Amino acid sequence: MLLSINDLKVSYGAIKALHGVSLQIERGEIVTLIGSNGAGKTTLLRSISGLLRPTGGEITWNASGGPSPQSEPRDLKNNGLMPEMLNLLPPHEIVRRGISHVPEGRQIFANLSVRENLLLGAYQERSSDRIQEGLDRCYSLFPVLKERRQQRGGTLSGGEQQMLAIGRALMARPTLLLLDEPSLGLAPLIVRRIFDIIREINAAGATVFLVEQNAHMALRVAHRGYVLQSGRIIMSERAAVLLENADVKKAYLGG
Repeated sequence: MLLSINDLKVSYGAIKALHGVSLQIERGEIVTLIGSNGAGKTTLLRSISGLLRPTGGEITWNASGGPSPQSEPRDLKNNGLMPEMLNLLPPHEIVRRGISHVPEGRQIFANLSVRENLLLGAYQERSSDRIQEGLDRCYSLFPVLKERRQQRGGTLSGGEQQMLAIGRALMARPTLLLLDEPSLGLAPLIVRRIFDIIREINAAGATVFLVEQNAHMALRVAHRGYVLQSGRIIMSERAAVLLENADVKKAYLGG
């Protein structure tokens, strides 16, 4: 088990956002989390990446012990060999463990060039050779970013900015990639390209945890899925089964 979440509770002051969420992510999977606006999906991702502190429960990394077969050698306190409680670590240490977060809304640096945005994703990397390898990989996945590498991020189209946000996260060579609403506000053709890229990233060895309002596309690309409603997991199943579930169809798939 790569990531295990057990009885996670998160509050914003007196408002409870997550009410004892539990889920697991295996190495090599694409797992999707679907739910309506306000269900707590972004809160869950922000808790995993250390941007929010849970009020209860546990987030365990490398829960089964042993290094990921896909992971790169990392300069870590325990070299990734033992399970760790992520909810005890600050965000920069969580990144070092191999978790990268692509936030909702992209949040690129508009005044920096495409290349500079990408380099920020490798801020913990010390090897110039590995940084260049990361850039080459991003440019291979997203040729348009290579073409526009000297262009300011804020001048890119929405789809190009989403590619840049994903590329920036990949520069950290993540074992687990957290994606928050990658299709938000994009044209259908670009959405299909983004989901093709998610498949490519997974095929190259990264595990993916995908939060997505486009439930149909998300379930088509994922191996397994969870349904979050009002801060609680109400359903979990293989993605193909959720696609055919009558309640899921009615609530999230337009019939």
